[in-house]
Amino acid sequence: MNQSQHTNNTSIIRNGGTAEGERIISLEKDIIIEYENLVANVDRMNQLITRINTNEVLNLINKLRTLEKKRPILLQGHTRSLTQIKYNREGDLIFSVSKDQIVNAWYSHNGERLGTYNGHVGAIWSVDVNSTTTLLITGSADNSAKLWNVQTGKCLHTWEFKTAVKRVAFSEDDTMALAVTEQRMGYPGTIVILPINPDIGAQRPKAMVAVWGNLNKYIITGHEDGSIALYNWKDGEKLNSIHPHTGEITDLQASEDRTYFITSSKDKSAQIFESNTLMPLKKYVTDAPLNSASITPIQEFVILGGGQDAMQVTTTTMRQGKFECRFWHRILEEEVGRVKGHFGPINTIAVHPDGKSFSSGGEDGYVRVHHFDNDYFKFRYPELS
Repeated sequence: MNQSQHTNNTSIIRNGGTAEGERIISLEKDIIIEYENLVANVDRMNQLITRINTNEVLNLINKLRTLEKKRPILLQGHTRSLTQIKYNREGDLIFSVSKDQIVNAWYSHNGERLGTYNGHVGAIWSVDVNSTTTLLITGSADNSAKLWNVQTGKCLHTWEFKTAVKRVAFSEDDTMALAVTEQRMGYPGTIVILPINPDIGAQRPKAMVAVWGNLNKYIITGHEDGSIALYNWKDGEKLNSIHPHTGEITDLQASEDRTYFITSSKDKSAQIFESNTLMPLKKYVTDAPLNSASITPIQEFVILGGGQDAMQVTTTTMRQGKFECRFWHRILEEEVGRVKGHFGPINTIAVHPDGKSFSSGGEDGYVRVHHFDNDYFKFRYPELS
């Protein structure tokens, strides 16, 4: 009985030992697999690290650390509350406006102030810059909108309104801008479209003188660059333009029936043109700059006046300054006489409607009224007698 029990116990121990061994073997296999996986992952990480430039990793880390520590740039150029800021299209400039009446321009990369635009007398509510960064528009509580040259800071144009301008913006093609006005004091809020000429470099000659054409059909203008233009006054359309003078046109006077007119110019000449076509008819060339020209209604004469520039008068005698009224034959284009008297340049000449007298006004401050004698009306040019 004891032997049998011993045999059974031995069998149980053997069986138990075998199960434990298998469990250990299985655990060892799992450990080996995990180790192999770990080694494989380490190998893959080493391969990835070898493909990355160590300097690039360090630079990236440094940039991230710098970005965390970097502080914003503070732009201190206003003394009152900011109302709007704008970037230009390229992003290199910032424009800021506030209630202190000043427009500031800044470099966006370092915050350096480029300049200011001064001209408003009230808080500035809005600002916008065109796509080429050549024009700037602002709207203000002084009831105006202003157009600026970005580069020079010069105010190019001012639009006046009944109430404050709360918002301005350029159109996509820069040919228009909108202005939103405030509803206040009985005036309704409006949205106004403003025409914009984006070509600020375009030179437009300044009109110096103008007259009505015959039957009030046209307006004729003389310009600073010596050009003459014909306009339809109803729609402002320019119908014709010529450039007969090389200097500024100083005077433009129409004939009695307005079918033709005469011009005087700093280029020392006067000319007569047909009103409807601007066709040149006559030309009178002198030896001094001309400030005025007039047509006599009775005799075939034109009267011209001018002389040396007023800034040089103090160093010039009356004879050298050529301060005379000059009579030229209208048809033959020849000078027939002069009337002296002024001791400075003659600035303006006018002929009496009945043709019996004329007046001249000079830099000397005097108006000289001349009455023609009977010989004047009896005068006949030899070639026409």
